[in-house]
Amino acid sequence: MDQNGHPRIGVYICHCGLNIAGTVNVSEVREFISRAPSVVIARDYKFMCSDPGQALIQDDIQQLGINRVVVAACSPLMHELTFRNAAKKAGLNRYLVQIANIREHCSWIHDDVRMATEKAKALVAGAVRRVALHQPLEPMRAEINPNVLVVGGGIAGIQAALEIAEAGSTVYLVEREPSIGGRMGQFDKTFPTLDCAACILTPKMVSVGHRENIKLLSYSEVVGFSGYIGNFKVKVRRKARFVDESKCTGCGLCWNTCPATRVPAKRTIKLGDQIVKQVT
Repeated sequence: MDQNGHPRIGVYICHCGLNIAGTVNVSEVREFISRAPSVVIARDYKFMCSDPGQALIQDDIQQLGINRVVVAACSPLMHELTFRNAAKKAGLNRYLVQIANIREHCSWIHDDVRMATEKAKALVAGAVRRVALHQPLEPMRAEINPNVLVVGGGIAGIQAALEIAEAGSTVYLVEREPSIGGRMGQFDKTFPTLDCAACILTPKMVSVGHRENIKLLSYSEVVGFSGYIGNFKVKVRRKARFVDESKCTGCGLCWNTCPATRVPAKRTIKLGDQIVKQVT
């Protein structure tokens, strides 16, 4: 802000060679935005990301007291950091820079010069209104929890857990069914090679059990989470087992005397809670 608390905005429009100027009338956009409230200077240059282009911005910050910068150019994924660093070198907080994407969002997707120019005006005007509300920010460091939660123990979840564990992180793999494997465990063969599904899946299931840094939470569901990126807290509900997991071998002998719902004598293939097929 200036001494009266008003933003002083500089707008810089890039030709990007002919990538932008071939479809957008850059000088018309410059003239239009130069009349916008709080805009102190509006310039255009063939390549704003070049050293001379960055120097234009830095000189205006230092000589004209520019305290907000709008760059109308390519995607912020390309050069947002470039322009932020340029502003920082000139003494302006790097987060007082706003990018208007008039290349990918405008010139590259239109072939009508008049309509593309009008859209570019709207994009730049929106960026000017937005940057006027920006507040200076400062980077900070925070401790993060490097552990990873994978929800779902199908083949995709298993593979993700194995690869993350291989990279050295602790993985919590949550599966709502008693066993991991998911849909692939119900298949005979896989498309398009017709390989044996179990031959691919089973070794990966075994590998999950052997990895010390994979914590398997089967027969469990995520019921809530809180926190923020890098520091999430997840609440997981473990369903009742009714057996001592440390002693159970899965032999099935307890079925004969179990007072709960009787398990069919035949082998069953289940889809969730529904028996979809029985085989002898």
